[in-house]
Amino acid sequence: MKKILNVGGNSKAIPLPPQYAGFEHVLLDIDPTGKPDIVCDARELGTLEGGQFEAIYCSHNLEHYYRHDVPRVLSGFLHVLKDGGVAHIRVPDIGEVMRVSVEKGLDIEDTLYQSSLGPIMVLDVIYGYTAQIERSGEGFFAHKTGFTQKSLLKVLLQAGFGKIFRVGAEGQNLEINVLAFKGEPDPAFRTLLGLPEAG
Repeated sequence: MKKILNVGGNSKAIPLPPQYAGFEHVLLDIDPTGKPDIVCDARELGTLEGGQFEAIYCSHNLEHYYRHDVPRVLSGFLHVLKDGGVAHIRVPDIGEVMRVSVEKGLDIEDTLYQSSLGPIMVLDVIYGYTAQIERSGEGFFAHKTGFTQKSLLKVLLQAGFGKIFRVGAEGQNLEINVLAFKGEPDPAFRTLLGLPEAG
């Protein structure tokens, strides 16, 4: 059975994207209260056995690391991925947040959008969800790195990822959503993820 490592997913109750149905879901998180399969900081992925996952899902976690730690996290992704495997990475699109904020004349404490958690202010996307940080008292929940389409692509290429595909429309949901492959994409992933034959 194919395995997917959900990095910082917090809980298996939060579903993975449907294309990973049938994969064995392995949860990695630094917080043991969500009962992850692996309690580990993503900066320490290099200490795990290498080449054991076909996919990694990292949704809104990479921005919680300082810029100088991001290459170490991405190196860990490459370490635990099998050749031809994919890292599915989603992060806030700071460039799009700034564009929308200027277009709408929003201040940093104005509501950017409504979510199931309540109103999300501009500063929540830039610095991390304020209510969560205040409730937990845990600084890890703060955003320490911002990404634009260009800067995320640059760090992925510098880390050694091969083919990188954007998923969805640019700026969709004020996030960047990419599929980054270790080496040449596995043909099965191209089909599963609906990617073009050449890219």
